[in-house]
Amino acid sequence: MTASVASADSLARGTAAFHRGDYVRAFHELSPAADRGNARALGMLGFMYEHGFGVPQAYAAAADLYYRGAMQGDPFAQAMLGLSYDKGHGVPTDFLLAYKWLNLAAARTGGRQRDAYLRFRDAVASKLSTYEIIAGQRFALEWVPDRQAPDVHLTVK
Repeated sequence: MTASVASADSLARGTAAFHRGDYVRAFHELSPAADRGNARALGMLGFMYEHGFGVPQAYAAAADLYYRGAMQGDPFAQAMLGLSYDKGHGVPTDFLLAYKWLNLAAARTGGRQRDAYLRFRDAVASKLSTYEIIAGQRFALEWVPDRQAPDVHLTVK
C-alpha cells in the first residue's frame, strides 16, 4: 500500500469516526494523515483541538493546524483560521487576516459551505473600513498555496 492510499484510508476512517462522535478514534486515525501533511486532516484535527473533541482544548494548537492546512489550500482550514483570527483564538485578533482567509475559503468551495463562509466573511467585513476590505481582497488575490506547508510558528496569544 502506498503512503497516499494509506493516508486516504486513514483520512476516511478518521472522518467517519468524527461524524459518529468517536473523537478518540478520529484523533488516532487523522493524526498519521496530518503528520504526512494531509491538509484536510490538519483542518479536522485543528477543529478537534479548538473545541476539545477527544483532545484537550488548545487554541494555539488548533491555530497551528489550521494554518498548515490553510497554507495548502484547504477551504475548511482556511475558514477556521479566519474565524480564529476573528475571535483571537490561538492567534492575535486580526480582522484583516480573518477577512483574507474567509474570502479564500469562500472562493475555493461551493454550495452551502460557500454560503456560510461568505456570511462569516461579511460579518468580519462589518468590522473593517472600505480601505481595509480592499486590502483584505488584495491579500487574498496575491495568496498562493504552499504545497510544502513550511514550519511556520504563529504568535501564540
